[in-house]
Amino acid sequence: MDIDWGALAGVFGVSLGVTVVVVVMFSLGLAAWARTGHGAPAPDVPRGRHRKAAMVTAVLCFAACLAVAAYGIDLIVPG
Repeated sequence: MDIDWGALAGVFGVSLGVTVVVVVMFSLGLAAWARTGHGAPAPDVPRGRHRKAAMVTAVLCFAACLAVAAYGIDLIVPG
């Protein structure tokens, strides 16, 4: 049995990269969600357009994380 170390390193690198991207996107989504005023109210919560932009950013970040997770499940589950 022979192991293709180059392919193994490639899979490891892509997996590590995707993991870092998903964690960063989720963290950015949480930060944007906090700026919208959801959860505990904060005195420095912006109003108006900034609030809407933060909501759109949060939704896009969470949607990207969901898309990556769904694609991973699609790759794993046959059919």
